[in-house]
Amino acid sequence: MKLSPREAEGYFARPDSGKTGILIYGSDAMRVSLKRQQMLAALLGPTAEEEMRLTRMPASDLRKDPAQLMDAVKAVGFFPGIRAVFVEDANDTATPAIISALEAWQPGDAQIVVTAGQLKATSKLRKAFEGHGNAYATGIYDDPPSRSEIERILSEAQIRDVPGDSMSALVDIANDIGPGDFSRMVEKLALYKYEDSSPLTLDDIQAVAPQSTEAALDDMLNIVAEGRGAEIGPLMGRLQAQGTNAVTLCIGATRHFRTLYTIASDPGGPAQGIGRLRPPAYGKRRDRLLRQAQSWGAFKLETALTLLTDTDLQLRSAGQTAPALALMERALIQLARLSRVN
Repeated sequence: MKLSPREAEGYFARPDSGKTGILIYGSDAMRVSLKRQQMLAALLGPTAEEEMRLTRMPASDLRKDPAQLMDAVKAVGFFPGIRAVFVEDANDTATPAIISALEAWQPGDAQIVVTAGQLKATSKLRKAFEGHGNAYATGIYDDPPSRSEIERILSEAQIRDVPGDSMSALVDIANDIGPGDFSRMVEKLALYKYEDSSPLTLDDIQAVAPQSTEAALDDMLNIVAEGRGAEIGPLMGRLQAQGTNAVTLCIGATRHFRTLYTIASDPGGPAQGIGRLRPPAYGKRRDRLLRQAQSWGAFKLETALTLLTDTDLQLRSAGQTAPALALMERALIQLARLSRVN
């Protein structure tokens, strides 16, 4: 039987112990793995590993010994309770053994939980589960997590007092990073808030949110926007050592100053402009952007964007002979000086 994404979310939280099994497939291995972990934890409980009620086997092993799956499904457990056999990364070579186990399954046998990559509608494995009267098949797609799913992840981490602005920030972060990174972030958040019963704040989230791989670039943009010209040279050397090229730096600077211009030029003023940003800015980053936009003003930011456009054209010019990073460094120094002009 097929499970729609909405039905699957409820089933993963409350699986039926009387089912033969389930096939979970999708192109994103991390998303598939997280759903499988959720389902097995809800089905078997936290002590399944210690009580040997969960048997794991790579699908590749079934090519050499296809009978091992049937043996595991039919085996009598030493400890009482629901049992499951987990077959990981199933493929065509493992399909015959899995189909045989599905056909021979009887009440009291271990549930058959299978994960696989993306499967076509014509896949024999997928058809076997979809056509079975007591088993499920569900596809995991690359859609952003729903609010209810994020609430479930937070609840499992014992994080329950989440105001609206903090939840909005978490939704934005979950949409920007992978599911594995988001789960790890929530784990860190749970440790950060351990024995702290106060509501979850934006500062709490900022403290554990994944740091951008372009942290040095962000540092440079803030240094320039805040007029700290003396710090540009040393940081430029660090960026050069990391392999950052001048065009990338120019694009990042243009994006940053365009954001500041959007804030500063809002008809309702910078305080309203910062609230209209998409994606929104939160916590300390929001405060910093607002201060920078207010300090520059719309007129100077127009001048800054013109300077960056001219620099970008120079960098991309076929006849340009000067070192690209030197050109970019000169532009950044000019911007830092411009920020101090009244």
